Amino acid sequence: MASITLHHLETSRSHRILWMLEELGLDYELKRYRRDPKTMRADPALKKVHPLGKSPVLSVGERVLYESGAILEYLVDEYGDGRFRPTSGEDLLRYRALMHFAEASMMPSLLVRLIFNRVRKAPLPFFVKPISRKIADSVDETFTQPEIDRNLAFLEEELTDDHFIGDELTAADIQLSYPIEAALERGNVSASAHPKLRAWKARVEARPAYAKAVELGGPPVP
Repeated sequence: MASITLHHLETSRSHRILWMLEELGLDYELKRYRRDPKTMRADPALKKVHPLGKSPVLSVGERVLYESGAILEYLVDEYGDGRFRPTSGEDLLRYRALMHFAEASMMPSLLVRLIFNRVRKAPLPFFVKPISRKIADSVDETFTQPEIDRNLAFLEEELTDDHFIGDELTAADIQLSYPIEAALERGNVSASAHPKLRAWKARVEARPAYAKAVELGGPPVP
């Protein structure tokens, strides 16, 4: 088997790949990268691995893979032996939709929330701060919060079993884990809201492979 190296950035989507590697029981090398403490940008050394300078990046022999969903699908297809994904029918269609939903539909509003939270805290002249905060509050009220609430409500309804595709863990659960955790932790939602998602979160975080990924790479969300 070709050698596998995960280029892992702290508190990032890369946690999902580390978790999957542990679920699959694969031998791999873990290279950790830290964020700039002021800008929170990725370590520039990642650009030597891939031109985008982002994580996760997975090296498999001479092949360099990027994008979380693509990496997860590659790992499951190559090493899963039929596990962690449905093989046909409606479950497969739903699996593919949820794999894309995580980044295409759910992450944008969470990223906007993160950006405008930083705008609120940015060192600006005193006469500019009220204006910047008003803009940030307006974006939250008209776009960010409604989108976060809508996405969480959708997933609460989609979760009809222990996991998103039946009663077994799939790569869709792993792909959804980062935005769900970010939304529940930073999405300005009630602690009593979305009980099914919170129960699901507790179940997946209790898995030994998840715990090992946190031990090796740190928590996914700061």
